[in-house]
Amino acid sequence: MGLDLDNIIKNSKKILLLSHVNPDGDTLGSMCALYSMILNRFKIKADMSVVSNIPMNYRFLPNINKAERYFDNSLVYDLVITLDVASIERTRDSKIFFDKAKVTVNFDHHKTNPNFAQYNIVSPEASSCGEVLYNYFKENNWEITKDAANCLYVAIMTDTGNFRFENTTSAALRIAADLVDIGANPNILYKNCYETKTKNFVMFQNYCVDKAIFSEDNKIVYTTVYKKDLEKFSAGDDYTDGIAETLRAIDTTEVSFVLKEVDTKLTKVSMRSKHTDVAQICEKFQGGGHTYAAGCTIKSSISDAIEKIMKEIKY
Repeated sequence: MGLDLDNIIKNSKKILLLSHVNPDGDTLGSMCALYSMILNRFKIKADMSVVSNIPMNYRFLPNINKAERYFDNSLVYDLVITLDVASIERTRDSKIFFDKAKVTVNFDHHKTNPNFAQYNIVSPEASSCGEVLYNYFKENNWEITKDAANCLYVAIMTDTGNFRFENTTSAALRIAADLVDIGANPNILYKNCYETKTKNFVMFQNYCVDKAIFSEDNKIVYTTVYKKDLEKFSAGDDYTDGIAETLRAIDTTEVSFVLKEVDTKLTKVSMRSKHTDVAQICEKFQGGGHTYAAGCTIKSSISDAIEKIMKEIKY
């Protein structure tokens, strides 16, 4: 049975939009775009949930100030929609609202998405969740607002690395052009997303790159982020964003990864590659993502996590 979101929304009094932990431009842009579209089309103000701090460079997004981090656990929503959520566990504490919802919808583009909702609009061939949403709006004659256009452009731009990554398709570029025609401003959006960094952020990233470890004839490179490192720079969760990409950019690198200490027995891993399917590697640790960009959480110390990952990288 296809998704008739119009009818579902019309019959919903309380709606919640969910982003994933450590939010990026795709999940936040998609969430804010859908908020704008629901408000414009149905005159309904949905709730928006973020489960970790919003990175500074995305705080300009239209309506992002209406997103909240904590909700009353007793709330029951008629409709919960996840945006760019590869697995429901990535909604962390907000999963309780998904589990109790009368209707659930999952918009995503990760090939590892297990279709966890009642209605799943998952397109692995899409560049981003923003592209999936755009296509849904167009196919169902939802008029895209200027605010939504800016948000969708951010979603697509950031998940394609400013239209540089391998998921930059002709379809994504045509959509971006249409969004510009609607009112998205590429210059301002680029500056907000990529040229708004604090001195602390830059110094922290330089520190992490400087202590990178190379192995296998420089084909594998990784760096570690301990709690003490974060404290030294008063760093937020988003300070590690982009480090794996910086290490991958080295000409000899095939696989890069960043290991971040959650506690002494829990490590978060962000992996990137040029040709290796890192999603398959991360799936072995109950993670996932895209072929050349994926992540997971390993229940071990950083040193043990390094050993486990190295055993899974094969040439």
